[in-house]
Amino acid sequence: MAQIRSVTELELDSPFLVEGLPGVGLVGGIIADHLGETLGMSYHAAVDCDGLPQVAVFDEGVHDVQPPVRLLADEGNDLLVLQSDVPVSPKAEGFVDCLMGWIQEEDVTPLFISGLPTRPEGKPSIFGVSTGDAERLLGDIGAPEQPGVVSGPTGALLNEADDRDVDSVGLVVETDPQFPDPAASRVVIDEGVAPITGIDVGTDELVEKSEQITEAKKQLAKQMQDAKEESTTATTTGMYG
Repeated sequence: MAQIRSVTELELDSPFLVEGLPGVGLVGGIIADHLGETLGMSYHAAVDCDGLPQVAVFDEGVHDVQPPVRLLADEGNDLLVLQSDVPVSPKAEGFVDCLMGWIQEEDVTPLFISGLPTRPEGKPSIFGVSTGDAERLLGDIGAPEQPGVVSGPTGALLNEADDRDVDSVGLVVETDPQFPDPAASRVVIDEGVAPITGIDVGTDELVEKSEQITEAKKQLAKQMQDAKEESTTATTTGMYG
């Protein structure tokens, strides 16, 4: 049975959810890992939805295995993180329907994250889009300067949120098209996730350990290049793009 299966009992009050599905630059995945480690977030729920790879994930120093897609939680900050160790197909309709149904039932506001493949000079730029009544959450985050498309699983989730009139935010950042990009992830946290959710989380470590993070994520980045439709990506469609 497709479901979000909780393994801990927590009291969360209309929490925010930061989506960290793998995509270009692995921006969302790096953010999910950083928030989980820095905030000491705990494993909260298994995402047992149709269409997801049936594999088990293990970590060093522990005997327990975990599902490849799972939710971490920080009860004090009313914050959830969607963490994935595998590519997720946008055609996995069971996953999209399962997750969005749970989001509605639990009164969750998702923050969807995608990278715009480019090679920015200086600090990467970020822009935001929204569904439902979530535009109010964007604050000083600018709107896109050109029309575009968010594809991959994040695009499917944003589309479903729009269809269901669910309040959600999409954060799109310029990112390296080939390699894991901690600098882009830092911009999303500092200018998007932190002000929207109200969390206090440092990001200096993302820069200090950028080489280590990039090396650790290279294998997953290669998987995403080989499975392009399963990679969360934003592209512009304007004539000057």
